[in-house]
This record gives sequence, structure tokens and C-alpha cells, in this order.
Amino acid sequence: MAIPIPSRQLFINGDWAEPLLKKRIPIINPTTEEIIGDIPAATAEDVDVAVQAARSALTRNKGKDWAFASGAVRAKYLRAIAAKIKERKPVLAKLETVDCGKPLSESEADMDDVVGCFEYYADLAEGLDAKQKAPISLPMKTFKSYVIKEPIGVVALIVPWNYPLLMATWKVAPALAAGCAAILKPSELASATCLELGEVCREVDLPAGVLNILPGLGPEAGASLASHPHVDKISFTGSTVTAVKIMTAAAQRVKPVTLELGGKGPIVVFEDVDIDKAVEWTIFGCFYTNGQICSATSRLIVHESIAAEFLDRLVKWSENIKISDPLEEGCKLGPIVSRGQYEKVMNFISNAKSEGATILYGGNRPKLWFGRCCGIEGSRKM
Repeated sequence: MAIPIPSRQLFINGDWAEPLLKKRIPIINPTTEEIIGDIPAATAEDVDVAVQAARSALTRNKGKDWAFASGAVRAKYLRAIAAKIKERKPVLAKLETVDCGKPLSESEADMDDVVGCFEYYADLAEGLDAKQKAPISLPMKTFKSYVIKEPIGVVALIVPWNYPLLMATWKVAPALAAGCAAILKPSELASATCLELGEVCREVDLPAGVLNILPGLGPEAGASLASHPHVDKISFTGSTVTAVKIMTAAAQRVKPVTLELGGKGPIVVFEDVDIDKAVEWTIFGCFYTNGQICSATSRLIVHESIAAEFLDRLVKWSENIKISDPLEEGCKLGPIVSRGQYEKVMNFISNAKSEGATILYGGNRPKLWFGRCCGIEGSRKM
């Protein structure tokens, strides 16, 4: 059954708000390359409004504000969010798939992990109550010392497109559990499910301003968050190039930054290995999430005595991977998230060939499903 693509605004101060400059970004289904909707595009003006809303959430209703609410109170909201996500799993998984191209089975698994993550941090939030004002033993009884855990304040959370809602949850859930007010900036390439998190927050009556969601372009929204004087911390997952810019902006105000920039970990195969198992895990590492994952096995080091046999089996396993519309049952490999990323991958292949590499399998764009309708209804605002 077809589902509509929700037309959302920015989520600020507990409600939907049109971007002040009225900018929007098209949603392109990477499977069909068709425009199936659009998302709001925040700019510096919207960032100012969201930061003010987040800061107000920390000080509103003196004595009952989010920052000093009990862990049990915060846990109640986190569990309510988890329950709503679980209820909406079929729709959210399908929306994630048409937004970023990953196989539906993976999107469904991601939604399960989203639920589990909110529940996990709900438990930790409750545990904070017992740790508040923990006494520290001192040699001199004249003095008393305590450890008091307090939220850092307003946090900016900038996430990539390969795990849109799950990666957002990895940052949002702990931030809210700790009593921070958060501003989530999802990738402009995949923001649809993150915006639906805003609707979930509305439905569970999360206090206004505790979570704000601002899709938008990096130079217009992300940069403004990184340099904003009233953002107390930044957490970013993405490229090293962007991280350098974020650290530079944060350094001007000596602002703490947490960065997750991925890696290029090799898989090393020795001669005494179970070759079939090693091939299976190599394939998994290469192609899970359509190969767009920071832990991808992008380098393979094989003992020369088994190299020929290993590569032969690697090609045979690759030939059996079902490449299709990611909504189809049994799909194991869907499309690259965007034309820009596709061109980047093709450039890698071209450069490798020019340097003498041999392509054992693939290397070209499969024409198996492009142009077909995926059963998702959408409209483009003009």
C-alpha cells in the first residue's frame, strides 16, 4: 500500500514552523531518481530561533525545567517516544528506504534499534537520580565534597545520511536523558524520518524546546549551529573536511566538540582461515547499507597462498547478491544515496583502473529498476 510523503516544516519549540526564508529542498528517491516531496531548509535565522527555544526549555518554569527534572521524568518521555516509534515502525522503515535507498529489511532493523536505544537511555536516566550529589570521602572532616551531575546545556547534534534516524537517536537519546536541550541537524540528503521524530515528540507532549529539528544545508544551518554563541556543545558525525570547519568554529568560543569521523579498517585474512566465513564477512562489510558505512571493509589484505581461491569465491558471492528496488523482498543491495555520491564512487573506480587495478566484477551502473515507481506518493511544492 502506498503511503504519502509527509510535508513537514522545521520543528522548533514543540511545534512546526515554516523556515523564515521559506527555503525547501527536494526529496529525491535514489531508486527512481524522482522527486517525491520536499523538506524545509533552515538558515542562520532559524538557528537563532531554535537556540532561543532550547535555552528557554532549560530555564522555563523554575524548579520544573528540563535541566533539573528528575531522571525518572525524562525516562517517562524517552519510553513514550520509543513506544511511538515501535508503533510506527512499518511506515518509518519504508520512508527511510525511499529517502536513502537502503534495503527495507535494514531499515526495519534500524527502527528496532531506535526503539532499543531510547529505552536504554531511559534506564540510564533513571539511574542518574541515585548518583546525584554523591559524597566524596576526604581526609579532613572539616570539609565536605560532592559530585553533582548537571547537563551541559544546549547541544547541537549534526548527523549523516547513512543511518538517518538511528544515528540521530544515538545522539538525541543520551542528550535528553542527561537533561540537555538539543537541536538536531539531519543531513539534507535524508531528513524525512528525523522530521517524523518531531511529530512523535508532539504526540508524547515532550516539553517545548527540549528537542528542535532543523534540516538544511551544511553552510547555512550546520555552520550557524557550530559557531552560535549560545550552543554549549557540538556532536558531529561525518567527513573530516567538515569536522575541521566545525572544530575551527567551536574553537573561537572554546566550545567542547565530539567528532566521529569514521575509519578505513582493513579485513586481514590469514592462510588458516575458514575461507567461506571470511568471504561472507568481507561481503557483509563491503555491501551492508549499500556499502555506505564508516566501518566498511574498504581494504582487504589476504595471504598470498589463498589469494586466488579467496578472490574467486568473493566474486561468486558478489554475483549472488540481489540488487533491486530496496522495497522488494530479499533485496540486499539498493542504490547509492544521491547522484553526487554515485559520481564519487565512479571516480574511485576510474582512478583505480587508471592506476592499474583490475575490476573483477561490476564497476558499472546496474539498470535493473531505475525509473520504476516504488509505490510512494509524493508531490513537489512549487
